[in-house]
Amino acid sequence: MNKAELVESVQKALGKETTKRAAEDAVKAVLESIAKGVKKDKKVQLIGFGTFEVKKRAARMGRNPKTGESMKIKASKTCGFKASSVLKKSL
Repeated sequence: MNKAELVESVQKALGKETTKRAAEDAVKAVLESIAKGVKKDKKVQLIGFGTFEVKKRAARMGRNPKTGESMKIKASKTCGFKASSVLKKSL
């Protein structure tokens, strides 16, 4: 499912009187809120769905695939998602 399909699904779930624009705004608001929450609090937990949280990656040695030369990869942060047990059971 891509974002456009998600917007259509939300529109159907909200009913016929809901416009596609309103559904798109709702999806956008939820995604922006999750992003802000992860940035501010380092963790967003949605009971019954899962948890988004900041994870740290340590600096490491890598290899340039084009030249085969070793190179140092800087430490970085990434966002991870861990599905809840409810979501896992529904799959």
